[in-house]
Amino acid sequence: MAAMDFMKTMAIAASGLRAQAGRMRIISENLANADSTPSRPGADPYRRKMPTFKSEFDRALDARTVGLGKVQTDNSEFRLKYEPGHPAADANGNVKYPNVNSLVEMTDMREAQRSYEANINVISATRRMLQRTIDILRA
Repeated sequence: MAAMDFMKTMAIAASGLRAQAGRMRIISENLANADSTPSRPGADPYRRKMPTFKSEFDRALDARTVGLGKVQTDNSEFRLKYEPGHPAADANGNVKYPNVNSLVEMTDMREAQRSYEANINVISATRRMLQRTIDILRA
């Protein structure tokens, strides 16, 4: 494997790191807003966001990398809770809560973390192989 192949491998893995870091940022935002309420009665609360990924062609590398795509919104129903004394309660006493399920978000976070770690392992293994190649060439 030529040095350029090592660099290409590391750049591809780095694109995976950036994409997963973006995914974790969106998941964190969802979790942070899971129990937020609207600012006024009848208004909609925070709506869950969903990251997407896109394959990109890097001409300089002559390789396909990954990037964070458009962030989509989850159009599923909001959670309703009967809380007549709440400032955001509608005329029926219901308060809309975000359509964020913390269990789903934590599962997605764990998956993103594993993908992130896998890309770190690729970079580490590539660096070790590159170092071994340099050591052999020096001998």
